[in-house]
Amino acid sequence: MTSGIKVVARSKKAHFNYELLERYEAGIVLLGSEVKSIRNGKVSINEAYARVRGGEVWLINSDVSPYECSALNNHEPKRQRKLLLKKREIGKIIGKTKERGLTLVPVSLYFKDGFVKVEIALARGKRKYDKRESIQKREADRDLRRRMSKG
Repeated sequence: MTSGIKVVARSKKAHFNYELLERYEAGIVLLGSEVKSIRNGKVSINEAYARVRGGEVWLINSDVSPYECSALNNHEPKRQRKLLLKKREIGKIIGKTKERGLTLVPVSLYFKDGFVKVEIALARGKRKYDKRESIQKREADRDLRRRMSKG
């Protein structure tokens, strides 16, 4: 029985501010109250980023709101959370992040077969002119769709 994929949060800025090169799916170490909060959609990864520290990958600055029904055993909303990847993938990420200008950004957070997963991407920051180009392309596509629908 597979429950499929249910996207809970997306980073809107990731596609706009970065050129996404390689994507990885990672598990995430969470507390029970965090899973319940994420299930309720009380999570944001817009300001989050990932770092490699001590041979492990950590998700930093993601905001999981405290679970309302849990008074005593609640979690810290902005705590660092360990990401679960294969050693081979971590080795590849370490090698790539040592390159100039590459960073790890979370793209989306979702449930897959009952487990919380994070899609992270190796990314290179876009320059200002690249961002302008993205805006022009998006507006041109929107204009084309409008013309086609009026048809």
